[in-house]
Amino acid sequence: MQGGSARCLVHLVGVHSRSVRIATPLWRKAKVPVRTSTSSMTIESIRRPDEDRSARQQTRCEEGLLETRGMTYELLRRMKRRSDVVLEPVMLSPAMRELDRMVRAVAAKDVVVTLVGESGSGKEVLARRIHDLSHRRVGPFVPINCAAIPESLFESELFGHERGAFTGATERVRGKVEASSGGTLFLDELGELPLSMQAKLLRFLENRRFMRVGGSTKVTVDTRLLCATLRPLELDVQAGRFRADLYYRIEGITLDVPPLRDRPSDIVPLARQFIAERSGFHGVRPPKLGRAALSALQHYDWPGNVRQLKNAMERLCLLRPDRPARLEDLPRVLQRNVFSKASPTKPGTIEIPLDQPLEQTVHQILLAVLEAEGGNRSRTAERLGISLRTVQRQLARSSG
Repeated sequence: MQGGSARCLVHLVGVHSRSVRIATPLWRKAKVPVRTSTSSMTIESIRRPDEDRSARQQTRCEEGLLETRGMTYELLRRMKRRSDVVLEPVMLSPAMRELDRMVRAVAAKDVVVTLVGESGSGKEVLARRIHDLSHRRVGPFVPINCAAIPESLFESELFGHERGAFTGATERVRGKVEASSGGTLFLDELGELPLSMQAKLLRFLENRRFMRVGGSTKVTVDTRLLCATLRPLELDVQAGRFRADLYYRIEGITLDVPPLRDRPSDIVPLARQFIAERSGFHGVRPPKLGRAALSALQHYDWPGNVRQLKNAMERLCLLRPDRPARLEDLPRVLQRNVFSKASPTKPGTIEIPLDQPLEQTVHQILLAVLEAEGGNRSRTAERLGISLRTVQRQLARSSG
C-alpha cells in the first residue's frame, strides 16, 4: 500500500476453522481494526460489545500476518486472553447448515430460544451467535450455569441482593439478570434450575420486573432470554422436575444441536481451529496432523463432543509442537478405537471395504497385525514377511 496506512476489518471465524477474513461493510460483529503497511500489520485493539471501552486491552502484533484462509501462528500467539476471541460455529455439515439457517431466522426476533443438545456440543457458542446476530449485540451477553450454583445462593446470584440482606452482604450487588439489561441472559442447563427458583423466574418473565434479595423496590430490566438443556424440557415436566407453567412460558423456539458424531465433516475443521487457538494460547508452534491422526479423529464417536475434541487437540499442541502428530500421540481412547476397528473379526482375518484406497488398506492390515502382536514391531515384520525398516517406514508415513 502507498502513503502510510489503511484501515480494514478482520473477522475471527471459527467452533469451529478459525480464520481471518477481510470483512464487508455489512459485517456487524466484534471488530478488529487493523493498520496495514508494506512491512507489517498492527492490531490496535480487539473490541467486544459487552466490554467497557476504557478497559479494552491494546494488543500489538509486530510480525502478525493476515491470511484469507487461516490465522497465522504469530497472530494467535499474541491473542492469549480467552475473551479476545469471538467463536462462531463451523457450518460445513448439512445438519449444522440447516441449524444455522434456523438460527439466522430467529436471531433478529425477541423470542425465547431453547437449545437442546448433549454436553459439549456447542450450545453456548450458538447462543452467543444468536446474540451477535440480533439487535442486542451491542449489549452484554451474560451466561449462567444453573447446575453450578447452590440452591441457597441461586436467588442472590440471579437477582442480586441489597446491603445487609444476609450475613456477609456488605454492599449492594447486581445479579445476572440486572447485568444483562439491554443484552441477552443465557441460562445453561435450565433443567437443573431448583423448583423454588422456577416460580420466581416465571414471575420475572411475566413483566420483566424483580426485587433484589432483601430489597423492597422492584427493578425493571430489558433482556432477552436464551436457554440450553441436555434433554427436552417436556421430559422434565413429565417427571415432575420442571414446572409446566414455566415450560409453556419459555417454550418459544426449540433448536436441536446435533452431537459431533452426527456431523463428521466438521471434525477436521474443528480440530485445525483448536490447534491454532491452543498453540497460540500456549505460545508454541502448532503440530501437523498426519493422515493416520486425521483418520483416527474422523472415525471416533466423540461422546464428549466438541469439548473432548478441544482437549485432545490441546494435548497435541503441548506434546508435539511444530512436529507431525502421530497416532500414538493421540489419547489412548482414540488409539484403542483405531485398533478395535482394524482388529480381526476371526483369527487371522480382517474386513476391508472394496472401495477403500490401497494405501489405507495397507495401513489397516499393518495396524491389525501390530495389535495382534501386542505392538511389537519386530514380530509384526516377521509375520508379514517384510523388514522391520519397512514397518517403521509405513508407520512414519501414516503419521506424516
